[in-house]
Amino acid sequence: MIIHLFRMVKPGSLHNFFIIFLFLFLAERAGAQISMPDTLKAVYETEPLKFNGNLNAAAWRHAKGVTNFTQREPDVGQPASEKTKVKVLYDKKNLYIGVWCYDNEPGKIIARQLKRDFNYSTDDNFKIIIDTYGNGRTGYLFVTNPNGARSDAMISGNGQSRNVSWNGVWNVKTQRNDSGWFAEFKIPFSTLMFKKGGKQNWRINFERNIRRKQETDDWQGWSRNSNITQVSRAGYLTGLTGLSKTSMIEMKPYLIGGIAKNNNLKIKKTGNTGGDLNYLITPTLKLNLTVNTDFAQVESDQMQVNLTRFSLYYPEKREFFLEGANYFKFGLGYSTQPFYSRRIGLAPDNTIVPIIAGGRIMGRVGKTSVGAMSIQTSKKDSIPTTNFSVVRWKQDLSEDITVGIIAVSKMQPGEENYVYGTDFAYYNSHFKGNKNISIGGAVAQSYTSDYSHKSGLASRIYFTYPNDLIDFSAIWDRSGQYFNAEAGFQRRRAYQMFNADLRISPRFKKVSWMRQFFFKPFDFNYYIDDVTHKLQSFWSEFRPLGFRLKSGEKFEFNIQRKAENLTKNFEIHPGVIIPTGEYWFTDWELQFSTFDGRKLYAGVFVNWGGFYNGKQIVMAGEMSWQPNQYVNFNAQYEKHHILLPEGDFIVHLISSHINFAMSPDLFGSVFGQWNNDEDEVLLNFRLNWIPKPGTNLYFVVNQGYDTHNNNFISLYTTVQLKLIWRFVL
Repeated sequence: MIIHLFRMVKPGSLHNFFIIFLFLFLAERAGAQISMPDTLKAVYETEPLKFNGNLNAAAWRHAKGVTNFTQREPDVGQPASEKTKVKVLYDKKNLYIGVWCYDNEPGKIIARQLKRDFNYSTDDNFKIIIDTYGNGRTGYLFVTNPNGARSDAMISGNGQSRNVSWNGVWNVKTQRNDSGWFAEFKIPFSTLMFKKGGKQNWRINFERNIRRKQETDDWQGWSRNSNITQVSRAGYLTGLTGLSKTSMIEMKPYLIGGIAKNNNLKIKKTGNTGGDLNYLITPTLKLNLTVNTDFAQVESDQMQVNLTRFSLYYPEKREFFLEGANYFKFGLGYSTQPFYSRRIGLAPDNTIVPIIAGGRIMGRVGKTSVGAMSIQTSKKDSIPTTNFSVVRWKQDLSEDITVGIIAVSKMQPGEENYVYGTDFAYYNSHFKGNKNISIGGAVAQSYTSDYSHKSGLASRIYFTYPNDLIDFSAIWDRSGQYFNAEAGFQRRRAYQMFNADLRISPRFKKVSWMRQFFFKPFDFNYYIDDVTHKLQSFWSEFRPLGFRLKSGEKFEFNIQRKAENLTKNFEIHPGVIIPTGEYWFTDWELQFSTFDGRKLYAGVFVNWGGFYNGKQIVMAGEMSWQPNQYVNFNAQYEKHHILLPEGDFIVHLISSHINFAMSPDLFGSVFGQWNNDEDEVLLNFRLNWIPKPGTNLYFVVNQGYDTHNNNFISLYTTVQLKLIWRFVL
């Protein structure tokens, strides 16, 4: 019956789902999440501090700290099962945060990660979020584990956006003994952007995760609807004064050299130089200039299988573009993005297009967030020299409401393309006490100089209610026939999309072995052609059962109903052509994974059922083994077995990672992947040494092999050594 209901879904019937949601929404209860004291005072130190992770120094003993941590998981509202204490000191240049993570069973502490930007979700860890503007919207996230591994992120939109590729200049030292583990954070004020002069009004929060217990303890904001990145739920940091001298010039020149060999066995020497210059115009506004920008150290893209008519999305991996990515995000959503930084410096076949130079400004001025960037790429083969520019402005109208505009351009000889638009967002993390709710929308127009229809429109409206018991969202997207974002990303064109998604995740205390159930009454994306107003695609999912055990294992059983309306023949595989027509089919899906805090982790995925006018079986698996803190082995396998009247075929995709680390400042990886569709093996070896925070030495080897007809023929090999040195004036 549910499958037939999905097939009958029309945009006008969305109100039925809203009624179901409204009933459940009104049934939720609000609760407090503030723990007193909610204020921590930083103590100024005139004597130099020995930064070594030893918290027995007199300065630490005399400072007052906080210990009032509360469980968010598993027993919400209960005191933390292990004592945690935090104190804050500072001097003219640095902020110091001392953390005491006591543990009654120190031998059971889980700490297997060591490298920079480690996967902290699998380890015991401690997180710090600092909102230097005190506006409850933006923040800096710092994370460590008992080994002293480091990870960080830039937070915006009160936790709605997280830029994990931001790499701040900071350090941490840790120690372990029979009482637990202890950490000393050292964060230079030059790493942070904040208002100039006088007493600072910062917000701060702390979170400790004890993996063997799957326990999360927060200082403030410990509701299950909360997350530490929601800085509006944070406590307060006082006592900071005299921090006006934060302006600086940061220079990061690079030098690269190596060799490259192609399939003709010709060896060519390579070398280059360039760099970045960063200047704090004000303590909250940063200017960045780049010359001859290079990305040799970037890891290869993960291969993907595409059995659709639409474009694949590959995430940005280049640090230069990732560092300030949160300043350029716009509210049109995932499928239609007016600005997509991978359009810069990469050709359609993903080969490198050299970047001549560029500049950008990012930061905040009062209640205004601004980002502006202009990059010039050089001519390569048939691709002319091109300028890419983007300007993004956002204004906080209140604590909950933001409006903004964006303008994007791509200019090259004989052609100009522009996209400009406006968006708004309302986000409240204290709705009905501690619930999250957001409403927003965006509209954008494109102009292309050499198009017969020069302009086109795209728009979006959304509503979300993302909470622990009830998670609901509804979205309407539209991309008109003539909307053309050449410096952006468009997964599909000329469509309207209607989406509604309801997830219910109850917890039953009487079921002692169960942590949480996950039910999904409905989740659908209904696409219609924006020109003919006929069905383009349909995808829906019903989850009658899903759960997570207290031991950490997860299980899902899903039923999916799908449809595709082909207006022309679709060659899904070489020689396999699916004829035009409307196709409806049903899939069944099982997912299972073990607790990822163990040394050995595994997950399996099976999907089977219809596929156009035939059948499909998809099997995937992942295994990760972490014997110690120095090495991790990860392998993934994916198989698509397609059976169609027009022909059968199988797609295999295999990838494997070996991550290794000798210390938090010396680590690397070996990444290999292959699929039988392209019949290529790609290998990537990376070694990264950080002699001091902000300075990096990379050794990178890339290799490609042709495996057609069971051969193993070398296509290319590149070996490069790259040094990026950081100077502060």
